[in-house]
Amino acid sequence: MSPRSESPEEPRAAAREVAEVLLEHGHETYFAGGCVRDRLLGLEPTDIDVATEAVPDRVLELFPGARGVGASFGVMLVPRRGRMIEVATFRSDFAYEDGRRPGRVSFGSAEADALRRDFTINGIFEHPVTGAIIDFVGGQDDLDRRVLRAIGEPEDRFEEDRLRMLRGIRFAARFDLTIDPATEAAITARADRLAGVSRERVGHELRRMLVDPGRVRAARLAESTGLDGTILGSSRPGPATFDRLSGLPPEVAWIDALVAWELDRSSAADMTDMADRVTAHLVLSNEERLEVTELVATRRKLLHEWKNLAVAGRKRLASTNLFDRTLSLVRLEAPDLAIGVGAAVVELRKTGLDPPPLLRGDDLIDAGISPGPAFGQVLFSVYDAQLEGQIHTQEEAMEFARRALNPDSGDLNAD
Repeated sequence: MSPRSESPEEPRAAAREVAEVLLEHGHETYFAGGCVRDRLLGLEPTDIDVATEAVPDRVLELFPGARGVGASFGVMLVPRRGRMIEVATFRSDFAYEDGRRPGRVSFGSAEADALRRDFTINGIFEHPVTGAIIDFVGGQDDLDRRVLRAIGEPEDRFEEDRLRMLRGIRFAARFDLTIDPATEAAITARADRLAGVSRERVGHELRRMLVDPGRVRAARLAESTGLDGTILGSSRPGPATFDRLSGLPPEVAWIDALVAWELDRSSAADMTDMADRVTAHLVLSNEERLEVTELVATRRKLLHEWKNLAVAGRKRLASTNLFDRTLSLVRLEAPDLAIGVGAAVVELRKTGLDPPPLLRGDDLIDAGISPGPAFGQVLFSVYDAQLEGQIHTQEEAMEFARRALNPDSGDLNAD
């Protein structure tokens, strides 16, 4: 049975039920942060966060099934309608000791809670019942003016959590906002300090940035502010062009967008060091690193080897896992080649790109052939002949293998 699809109203309804309990017990409570921003922009938020003056122990009293995920920072998860609603106590943050977390917090007022947040568009509150907007930081005006502005002094906000610089770029690109000059200047002035943020956190933020349709603007901002050197391990050596990245469809795998951006940035035709470099700087999983390596390698083969490949070589290449994704990338830089390759693959499919082999290793062993140095190469040659259409039956495949193993006598070399 397929999972039940969830209506857009359900997250909000679940959060509202939690908020209503808090309100009924006399605790000032609002929806907070991104969910309010998204609603004001006409978007449907998928997660609704609740902010309240009730302290964690009180939240636990009202919701015995709640659990703390950051109780010292006032954050609790409350189960409701099969979801976990994040409930955070209003707080003020004190000195940040690690560029990520405050050394200590003090529970306080809604206004103090708004003032500790990153950008004005994320510092807006909404009454969960009436829908009234409570805005201590001018976030609604900034949304109306399409401006991204740090709350208070930008330098302070970015020193508290340096990942906010990259988040700011993502927000500006995603929502098509102009970055406030003082905020942008603060990012540019301390871009190199992003190096102090864990690679995992930077990589997570970059993934979200590159899957978004606003990825080209985000990449431009990353380069213009100097964040790209820290993110990717090098800065662009030449003029800023984004021909490949801008040519991608709105929805695309983030790895493909990363490779396209690197191709736009790179002066090296084969990008031989790219996989190692981005793996080191982004902490890619083994699967992601393999995807980068295969996309780059397959691109090189299409650009430099395809025209000289025989049918078998073309079929082998066209049947690899990332061939279609690579061809989409190549189409952005060599459209005529991509059109020709696509037409050729249509014809190759008619006779099968990767049919089941007519002959396997067990078949050779059953015929009395002992595995040896040439064993794998013979099977490779037999399958090439099959792909080329030179052989069509297992008997023909075995005869081909016999000749390959002992071309002079035709002897199977059986024990």
